[in-house]
Amino acid sequence: MQLVVKPFVRVCLALVCAVAAGLLAAPRARAEAPGDGDGGGGLVREEVSFRGGGGLVLHGTVLAAPGARGNRPGIVLVGGSGPGPRQEYRQEAEAFARAGITTLVYDKRTAGYSVTHRDFGVLAEDALGGVGLLRQWKGVDPHQVGLWGFSEGAWAAPLAASRSSEVAFVITIGGSGYDALRTQTWNLTTHLLHRGAGASFTGVVAGPAAQLLQATGKFPGADYDAAQVLGRLHRTPVLALWGAHDMQVPPAESARVFQQALRRAGNPHAVIRFVPGGAHNGHRTSDGFDRLGGPLFHGKPLGELAPGYGETMTSWVRAVAAGCPPVSAVAPAPPQMASSTPVPGDAWYAWLVPLLLLVGFAGYPVGAVLRRGPVVRPVRRLAGLGLVAVVGAVVCPFVVYVVGDGVAVPGVWGRPVVWLAVQLVGVAVIVAGVAAVVAVWRRRREWGVGAWLRPAPVLLAGVGFVPWGVWWGVFRV
Repeated sequence: MQLVVKPFVRVCLALVCAVAAGLLAAPRARAEAPGDGDGGGGLVREEVSFRGGGGLVLHGTVLAAPGARGNRPGIVLVGGSGPGPRQEYRQEAEAFARAGITTLVYDKRTAGYSVTHRDFGVLAEDALGGVGLLRQWKGVDPHQVGLWGFSEGAWAAPLAASRSSEVAFVITIGGSGYDALRTQTWNLTTHLLHRGAGASFTGVVAGPAAQLLQATGKFPGADYDAAQVLGRLHRTPVLALWGAHDMQVPPAESARVFQQALRRAGNPHAVIRFVPGGAHNGHRTSDGFDRLGGPLFHGKPLGELAPGYGETMTSWVRAVAAGCPPVSAVAPAPPQMASSTPVPGDAWYAWLVPLLLLVGFAGYPVGAVLRRGPVVRPVRRLAGLGLVAVVGAVVCPFVVYVVGDGVAVPGVWGRPVVWLAVQLVGVAVIVAGVAAVVAVWRRRREWGVGAWLRPAPVLLAGVGFVPWGVWWGVFRV
């Protein structure tokens, strides 16, 4: 008897969920009236303001289908990194609104957010401020307001949900399972490889340069633990999506982190899927590096929503709002372009060694200014070339992290021209070092102990430059 009742109960529940989801989607036909396809005509829009983290006033737009009756689900869109004006997410906002889901999309904060400083906790408070606004919105079910987070927003949205029971559900697209530094390292590596860069430079960006940023603690968000935050979402339904051609976060690895963290949390409603033909933002792409169709944003196409992307999200929200959140399921991950590399967190030598080299090479010109000790031209050349090589080797990959891979277009042999110049200077340091040692050796009987003190730091720096240059990739072919 029990074996017969259970399937019967499941069938009944499925029918109830289907009917409820259909009722929630009823306004959809009216929202897709003629004119909706060109700029979102037919949708009701209202400009709003609300307070985010630290009391900062944020501005946005609430979109809803016209003629919607009864309490509808609501969703707040949390954008990715950068200035993130609301226009960037217009297509997603309209897709949700047309499906009968009242949507808030807002301009990202500019105060307290920059290339060198960002606080995911503050971004999460901004998102919760939007949730509070929608929970009070006429026609919105206050118990069915959730978050949608893209890229950086896929760190902030789960964090916001972990802090408040008012978040009914979470959708992420292009979320990374790792911290910001490891994610950006993978992002830069894949894009540099796509541009034709070889291991001579990409190895530096992903290796010692990343370690230097980690050791100095200057990379924003490098201490964020995505798995720990996801592990706090014990009951909140989660839909985690990645474009099948995501080239900005490692999609297969991130999906695995999401799955394991949510499973350890005991979350019974964690769905992990991939968007066919989708880029990092879930929009149409041919290879993950371009965008096909869609509106222009900063002069470049955003790409149309990939086929099935919008329907996957809206149907999932309707099922959750109907009281029937889908049970946990994991779709097979598509091939990933390359594996990510963990960044050591205790590489203190990453900043200490180049600092000592700079001090050693700078000692000679400083001594010249103070007019202490004899001046030996080969030693002077070694000091000058050493300073240029160390500064250039550190700054070149660092600029890529700050500005982006576009500044490192390969020029010769898969290397950016500037990096090739750094490598040539590195070779010149070795030649100058040998010449300096020979010149000093020839004068060994002419100098007293005091005279040796001036070239000694430069010569030691020249010796230390060789193993450091090998590790840093200056001599990598």
